[in-house]
Amino acid sequence: MKRLLRRLSRTVAAAEDGGPPAAPRQVRTKKGKGVPEGHVPVCVGEEGGPVERFAVRAELLGEPAFAALLRRAAQEYGYAHPGALRIPCPAAEFRRLLLRLSDGDPAATSC
Repeated sequence: MKRLLRRLSRTVAAAEDGGPPAAPRQVRTKKGKGVPEGHVPVCVGEEGGPVERFAVRAELLGEPAFAALLRRAAQEYGYAHPGALRIPCPAAEFRRLLLRLSDGDPAATSC
């Protein structure tokens, strides 16, 4: 977690300096799947259904719609859930939410 925060701090500092953002570096997870630097691996899917893996920009985690999803995940799975962040939401709805958040839609609502 400390490494993630350090990387995010460097990314934000580079952006504030007005310099060009560094090319996204692949960060390896335990299962060997790469996640671009500045992103968080998220597994999305309802219980018992198919699960899709997303690489979500870390800056989106603070958005109110995403925070609501994180609270819902904490209620369902708790804070000690091992592995990637798991969100109980249909993948299609999550994809639409990501598109709205990426477009800067302030009225974006969670799944």
